[in-house]
This record gives sequence, C-alpha cells and structure tokens, in this order.
Amino acid sequence: MTADESPDTAAQTHEVVVVGGGPGGLASALYTTRLNHDTALVDRGGGRAAMMLDTHNVIGVTEETSGGEFLQTAKQQLDHYGTELYRDTVTDIEATGEASPRFVVETDGQTLHADAVVLSTGFNDIRPDPPLPRTGRGLHWCLHCDAYMFRDEPVYVMGHDEGAAHVAMIMLNFTDEVDLLLRGEEPDWSEETDELVRAHPIDIVSTDIDGMFKDPEDSSWLGGFEFEDGTSREYRGGFAMYGSDYNADLAEGLGCERNDDGTIVVDEDGLTSVEGVYAVGDITPGNNQIPIAMGEGAKAGIAIHKSLRTYPKALSELSAEGDVDADTTSTASADD
Repeated sequence: MTADESPDTAAQTHEVVVVGGGPGGLASALYTTRLNHDTALVDRGGGRAAMMLDTHNVIGVTEETSGGEFLQTAKQQLDHYGTELYRDTVTDIEATGEASPRFVVETDGQTLHADAVVLSTGFNDIRPDPPLPRTGRGLHWCLHCDAYMFRDEPVYVMGHDEGAAHVAMIMLNFTDEVDLLLRGEEPDWSEETDELVRAHPIDIVSTDIDGMFKDPEDSSWLGGFEFEDGTSREYRGGFAMYGSDYNADLAEGLGCERNDDGTIVVDEDGLTSVEGVYAVGDITPGNNQIPIAMGEGAKAGIAIHKSLRTYPKALSELSAEGDVDADTTSTASADD
C-alpha cells in the first residue's frame, strides 16, 4: 500500500513497524524490507527534513533537491521493495507481553501488530517570537548544515543560553561579522561563558527586534532586522537557538529511558531500554544530520534482522527438530 492510500480498518500484522518518515526511519525500513522482513512505515507527514528548501551534506544528492523531493524519492524506493507505507498518525504503542506479536501499534486509522518497533519521531525546533524570515532563507536551525553558506557574510545567532553563545563563537570560523541577538532577554549562560563570549569579537545586541526587511536583490531572503532602539542591521541569515521539543510521547508510554536533554537512551545499534524497541534520528543523542540519521537507521535495521531472523540455528535446536541426525550433532559437538 502506498502512502497516499487510506488504511484498512482490519488489524495488520508486520514483523517491523517504523514510526516516522524522516531519513532515519526511512533507512531502517529500507534495510529491514531488503533483509526480507515484512515492514510497515507509518508517517504522518511533515518533519524537519520536509521543511528543507535545499539538501546539503548528502553525498549523491544534488543541492537543489528539496526535502520533500528527497523524502518522496525514498518512499518510492521503499514502495518498490515492498514496504507497506501508511499516511497515518500513531497514537499509542503497547507491549503485549507475548513472544509474537510483541507490540500493538494503534493509529488514527487502524491497529498494527509487530515484533519490533523503530521510533523515528524526531523533534520540533522551538521557534522564537516573530518577526522571523522564512526557514532556509535567512532563518536556519543547523550550523553543520548551513554555516557554509554564510562564509564572509554578516550573520546573527538568536538566543540567550549556553548553546547560543557557543554557536556565535563557532560562527567566527566562517565570518568575522557575528551578532548575538538576545531579543530583550537576560543572558542565561554561566559567568565563565559570559566572560568568554564577551572576549570574542562578537556584538551582543540586547534590544528586541521590531521588524525585518528583505534582501533588495533577492526578496525571498532576509535583508536584516530593525530593532526597538531604532537601529537596523543587515544580515545574510542566521541561527535560532531556543532548544528542541522532542516527540517522545510514544517512547514515554513504552517506558523507554530518556536522557536529561529529552533524547532517548539507545545503544550502538539504536536499541532502547525496552527490548524490541529501537530509536533513530533526531530523537536520539548526537548531531542532527541526514547522513548520521540514515546510518543509525541502517544499523538499527541490521540489528533488527539479527534479532528476528530464523537461521542460522544451533545444532541442538536443529537436532531437536529432527533436521539433523544424532551422529552429525555428536561429531560437531566433539569438534566444538
């Protein structure tokens, strides 16, 4: 079933259900599907990747590819290999306590059963108050993705906490014109950070923004901000640093352990503290990058395959099933 079709009302059973259609979830679904496991991906739409006007730092994907185009191509690949794609919202996941199916996944449209679940639910960037430019055209959220485009350009960092201060200092590696916009808030960073950031060649602007103007040469881009004290400053763009709102309700309901920052605790394969539940992408610790999320998804997919596959079996198990004779088993045991 494709993403555009309506779900059936009858319960559907799959080996793997992936929740979330971001890069990490898509990669997990690709691997489990191609490793011959019946896989469903449930995607409600939207997400940080879908907002991208351009795609950066993904080898083999051209810069002019939008996030929507990138995700749609991935879903077409999944559909080609046989992943069941549901355009739906998962409302609840419960462990059954049984060997199989291990989980019941409730959506707005139906009930799914699964032996393994992948959470790729991500987070929402906390937006500051307007006025704000368009995301990707002067308002940006990812330094590692977009700092390159601001080389030798005037740039702002918006925020008043430790993260904002440190991003402002990092941006000096790309340009010597960096302003830290507090938006009328008192700094919420430590005394040590205060001394450090003020020692760097950064203008700290305390007054709030009153308006903005567009780039006269390209009206789709920010030109700069007007401030309540009557001044104005030109910027090519900048970064808003107000934290993340993690979409972790499903993980909470399952009892998955979380870190202090809101991310889900996972091992090197993406396995959470709940057996059979994996998490990948922006909902987990680390850098929020498409290639990294895809790598996490691939690792989780392989780990799920190893946990679900039937073969190879132990000789003792095969013997008990009558698939090998006693002489073969005893010889192998002697060799071991």
